[in-house]
Amino acid sequence: MAFYMEIKRDRYLNHLISYQWDGQVKVITGIRRCGKSYLLRVLFKNYLLTQGVREDQIINIELDLARDIRYRNPLELSAYVRSLVQGKEQKYYLFIDEIQMSDEIANPYNPSGKKITFYDALNDMRELVNVDVYVTGSNSRMLSTDILTEFRGRGDEVRVHPLSFAEYYSAVGGDKNEAFDAYAFFGGMPLILSRPDDNAKMNYLRSLFSEVYIKDIVERKKIGREDVLGVVLDILASSVGSLTNPTKLTNTLKSRERISVSQNTIKAYIGHLADAFLFAESKRYDVKGKAYIDSPSKYYCEDIGLRNARIGFRQQEMTHIMENILYNELVLRGFSVDVGVVYSRELNRNNSSVRVPREIDFVITGAGKKAYIQSAYAMDSDEKRASEVKPFMLTRDSFPKIIVRKDIGKRWYDDEGVLNIGLIEFLLDETVV
Repeated sequence: MAFYMEIKRDRYLNHLISYQWDGQVKVITGIRRCGKSYLLRVLFKNYLLTQGVREDQIINIELDLARDIRYRNPLELSAYVRSLVQGKEQKYYLFIDEIQMSDEIANPYNPSGKKITFYDALNDMRELVNVDVYVTGSNSRMLSTDILTEFRGRGDEVRVHPLSFAEYYSAVGGDKNEAFDAYAFFGGMPLILSRPDDNAKMNYLRSLFSEVYIKDIVERKKIGREDVLGVVLDILASSVGSLTNPTKLTNTLKSRERISVSQNTIKAYIGHLADAFLFAESKRYDVKGKAYIDSPSKYYCEDIGLRNARIGFRQQEMTHIMENILYNELVLRGFSVDVGVVYSRELNRNNSSVRVPREIDFVITGAGKKAYIQSAYAMDSDEKRASEVKPFMLTRDSFPKIIVRKDIGKRWYDDEGVLNIGLIEFLLDETVV
């Protein structure tokens, strides 16, 4: 097992503890190397041991290792587990790592029929009354979407993210501003904390793309145009928080890269990046009309350090980096995050009244809450302040309105009731929203 600096990840651990023996398969999802295995095989295992569970009651299978490669066959996996637990009175905890590496196989009793998959094996093991099943995986569609159908709704998902700034700071300590600067550059992939110097950290992040993420997508999705996938990845990484869509990306590839490719291919490749948890889409939402706007959307990278590595640690614009970090933090806190759009009537150059869209960076909903949030690196002029506050006023409602800023320390409310709060304070205080 890879070494991780000891980091508390109580948010996820408490979810696993609460889901014990509920009759469902616990599915731990997230980008590869974000700490899923550590959560399950170290933190949760240690908790179980403190509760009196014995080592021999924990069955651990790692499908990404050659040692357990035979259990990629779902029938072999099911038979092996049954051989260990069937007919016994004691309870067992089953941990299966990287379940998406399981193979699809022909049904030996009906070779031309539907193939047997890991869903069949997990459904079979879920019926064993003395086994509590936990799996980790790094494919969104297989594990977050399809599982609801394949398990008939009987699956608990625990989505794990790279370290939040609060988790990162709890490990490194020291000056908060210095810690944030490092976090904004290297991100929160857990193994970053065990790398001895900056060069080692940068090389590790670069290798995740070349040796893990790209290879994984190309092999699983049978990508024919790896060059196109790479360019799409570069464009998304360099333009986090900017509005884009497959049409715009297709035109960019054609004009800038001299690459001709269909919009459907671009759409599929963006989907593959999202399935691998590398990027997330934030859709535009008409606040007054209460409806989504089809296109374009914004895309954010799951980890800002990975984003920086992909573009060679150039383009260190803090406005975009800060917005990406805020987006990830809000998702981590369990909110659905959209890009808000409100409209105002304004006079154009011809003195005619026109409808002008104004953007709210984040409209968040979840857990019975709703709030509007603007990300502002600095508000050093009346014009900048007016541009950030005006969209809030156009909503004409009483939901909380927050401007997260890098240029202030102590929080305060302005005359419109808008909370101004420093970025670091916001990241360290989950009670704000």
